[in-house]
Amino acid sequence: MGIFSPGFSGRSRERNPELPPGQYLETGFPVLTAGPTPRIDKRDWEFSVVSETGERRSWDWQAMLDLGAEDVATDIHCVTAWSKLGTHWRGVPIDRFLDAVDTNAEYLMAHSYGGYTTNMPLEEIKGRAWLAYEFEGEDLDPEHGGPARLLVPHLYLWKSAKWVNSLQLMAADAPGFWEQNGYSMHGDPWLEERYWGS
Repeated sequence: MGIFSPGFSGRSRERNPELPPGQYLETGFPVLTAGPTPRIDKRDWEFSVVSETGERRSWDWQAMLDLGAEDVATDIHCVTAWSKLGTHWRGVPIDRFLDAVDTNAEYLMAHSYGGYTTNMPLEEIKGRAWLAYEFEGEDLDPEHGGPARLLVPHLYLWKSAKWVNSLQLMAADAPGFWEQNGYSMHGDPWLEERYWGS
């Protein structure tokens, strides 16, 4: 059962060419989580990539920043039917972490502080995903995944795991938290891949 922020409610769906099918335009930033919000101090934060053979590379906060960040302007789409257009983020491309690990994996499982998981084909994040730590010029709030979250904006937002702390590379696909509970294994908003079989 997800936890909604106060004031969150569904709205009628709009016909707007900038919006994927079935989405409405949201000007706020609703909060939906699968449990309590973890509070992680940057001094204690760590991010790891683990290959399918068990090779592990890890970065603390400063080592992550030293990889070099990018500014990202993108739309985001939640499976609960809201879309937010023209958002601005800052984060480190996931490719820079993957470059440090020798792998033949085709899939990954993102793991988060608090136990959340989500899966993706590795090809989905190459050149299209970031470890984001700022939103609209400010540190990312814990409620939105701070201090750092995965940002995979071309997929529904549940794939952009909040409070991410590792990527586990895998030879075969496996469902994460929401995928085990009926959500699509892929999650393309333009194809309305919300649930199994959609």
